[in-house]
Amino acid sequence: MRRRVCLFLIAAGLSVSPLVAQDFAASGDEAISLLQGMVRIDSSSPPGNETEVCEFIQGVLAAEGIESHIYEMELGRGNLVARIPGNGSKRPILLMGHIDVVGVERDSWTVDPFAAVIKDGYLWGRGAQDDKGMTAGALEVFLMIARSGIELDRDVIFMANAGEEGMAHLGVEFMVAEHFDKIDAEFALNEGGGFSLIDGEITRLTVATTEKVSTRMRLVASGTSGHGSRPRPDNPIVALARAVAKFGLWQPPMRLNSTTREYFRRMADISSPETAYLYRNLENPEITDLVQEQLRLTDLTANSMLRTSVSPTIIEGGFRRNVIPAEAIATLDIRALPQEDTLWLKAEIERVVDDSTIEVVRFGTRRPVSDPMPIDSDLFRAMEKIQADLFPAATTIPTMLTGGTDSSQLRAAGILAYGIGLPTDPATGSRAHGNDERTPIAGMPLFVEFLYKTVLEISN
Repeated sequence: MRRRVCLFLIAAGLSVSPLVAQDFAASGDEAISLLQGMVRIDSSSPPGNETEVCEFIQGVLAAEGIESHIYEMELGRGNLVARIPGNGSKRPILLMGHIDVVGVERDSWTVDPFAAVIKDGYLWGRGAQDDKGMTAGALEVFLMIARSGIELDRDVIFMANAGEEGMAHLGVEFMVAEHFDKIDAEFALNEGGGFSLIDGEITRLTVATTEKVSTRMRLVASGTSGHGSRPRPDNPIVALARAVAKFGLWQPPMRLNSTTREYFRRMADISSPETAYLYRNLENPEITDLVQEQLRLTDLTANSMLRTSVSPTIIEGGFRRNVIPAEAIATLDIRALPQEDTLWLKAEIERVVDDSTIEVVRFGTRRPVSDPMPIDSDLFRAMEKIQADLFPAATTIPTMLTGGTDSSQLRAAGILAYGIGLPTDPATGSRAHGNDERTPIAGMPLFVEFLYKTVLEISN
C-alpha cells in the first residue's frame, strides 16, 4: 500500500521523502544507553567474554521482535548477526563493530573503566571509542530502520564481532571462513574513520578506504656470555643498541597510493598555509626531501601515511647485573604500506643493521592486503552527500589508517569496506587503548543521524 501511495504522489508531481521522521536527539540518547550497557560488560581480550555482550544485544533485538544468531568458534567468544530483509534488488550493506576491548591499568584511570560513567559531557569507559561506541551507534540505526518499516532495496545486516584486538581468528576470520553467507554484502561500514567535533560543529569527516599492514621483525644479537667485570667486544647488548639507534633516523622511502594522494590533496585545501605548502610539495623533486623531513619532525600521522614505518618497541637482554648475556633481542613494530614487498623490506632492514652478529627474523601473522577502496562508489558518494547536507562546512576526506581493522579481511573477501566512527573533540582526541577512554555525548546523535541517512540513501 505504501509503495502505491508513493507512486501516486510522484505521478501527481508531489515530492516524496523516503525518510520516516526521526527524533535524532532521542535516538542519540538511546544509543548512549546501549553503549553504557555494553561498556559495563568487561570484555577485555583475553579472555574476551564477547558472548555476554552478544546476549545483551540479543535481548535488545528480541524486545523489538528481531531475530539474531550468535556464532562461536570458542566458548564465550561470540559473534552476533541480525538482518533486516530488503527486496533483493541490490546487494546487502553490513553495519558492524567489534565488542572485545583491550585491557586496562585500573590504577591509572580516574573513574571505574567498566562503570560507563557520564560526567562533564562524556561517557567514560573502556570501549567508549574502540569500538563499542561504533557498535552502539550502528545497533541504534539498525533498530531505527527496523521500526520504520521502510521498504529497502537491499538487506541491512548488523554484526557485533569478537577478537579484533589481536585474535581475529575468533571473529571476522571465523565469520568469513565459516559463516560468510550470513555477512556477505556489497558494502560494509566499520570502524576506522571519524568526525572532528569542534565547538559543537562537525568540521571534517575522515573515511578509511585502506590501511597499513601490521607485521613484526626481531633483531637477535648474539655474542659470548661472560662476567660483567670483564667487558667484551662482542657484547650483544652493545651491538643491539647500535642497531636499534639506527632506526631513530632511517625511514623507508615515501610512496603515495590513490588514497593518500587524494588525502593530502583534500587536506591541503583545509589546512593552514604552512601545512598546505608541505602537503602540496610532497612530490616536488626540488624540495621533497626537505618537506618529508619537516613532516617527520612535526606531523607523525602524515609521516606514517607516507611510508612503511619501523618503530623499535621492546628490548630484551640480560638476567643479572654482573653477567654479559649471550643474546639480546629487539622487536620492531612495522606498519607496511599496502602491497609493500616484505622480502625487500627485510633485506633493507638487514642492510641498515649492517652487522653479521645480528639476525633479522620475521614473526607474527599479517592481515590480508587489498587495493584501496574506490572513492567513486555508491557508498562513498552517499557519505559525501549526507555530510554535505548535514554538515555543509565540513569536508569528507579519504584516509589510510596507520593501524589495522577487521575491514582488511572483508575487503579480501570482496566486500567494499569503509571505516567511519563517532565524533571526537580536541579535549579527547583519540583515547582508544588509552587511560580514561571516553566519547562526547554530543557526538552520538550526530553520528546516528549521519549513519541512518547514509544507509537509507543507498538502500531506499
